[in-house]
Amino acid sequence: MVTPALFNRYNSAEAFAEAEPAELELLIQSTGFYRNKAKNIIGAGQVLVRDFDGDVPDNMDDLLTLPGVARKTANVILGTWFEKNEGFVVDTHIGRLAHRFDLTWSSRDTKDAVKIERDLMEVFPQDRWTDVGHMFILHGRAICNARKPLCDQCTLTELCPSAFEHDKKTNAKAGKKKKAKRKKVSKRNKRAT
Repeated sequence: MVTPALFNRYNSAEAFAEAEPAELELLIQSTGFYRNKAKNIIGAGQVLVRDFDGDVPDNMDDLLTLPGVARKTANVILGTWFEKNEGFVVDTHIGRLAHRFDLTWSSRDTKDAVKIERDLMEVFPQDRWTDVGHMFILHGRAICNARKPLCDQCTLTELCPSAFEHDKKTNAKAGKKKKAKRKKVSKRNKRAT
């Protein structure tokens, strides 16, 4: 886990604003894209100090002025820290679950975060957006993962139009491979005789 060492070393916006990129990069290297993240963290610290007296702003417009912060991060901060539901967090898990549960109708795919967010805001009451988002993320990590959803362990299969679909697709692909392999063996046997 990155955060304990990170916040032990940098415990204020001022500290992040003055961080040496190489030192910060070492602390966050395991997160991936660490050079760009370090640049954004330092930049965000500088903007917080310069424009907000070192405090994290509590509204979408101001949060979006921080380097590296887009709607997803702003929604997490507003909902989780400030308990303000101004939008619905859409990450990879929520996008996937919104499609599997047919909770989005305007998005083309799981990566269309703006349309997914808009649809989910229509489906769920505003006072539940943050909580439902956290539940979706946890469910997406633990049960309904991308490659092999654990439908047999899921308590929501009766509500899920996609329940067990992944298994059907996987079994169909496996069946096609077995059939192709049998044909290949059969052809080889015919040539041998």
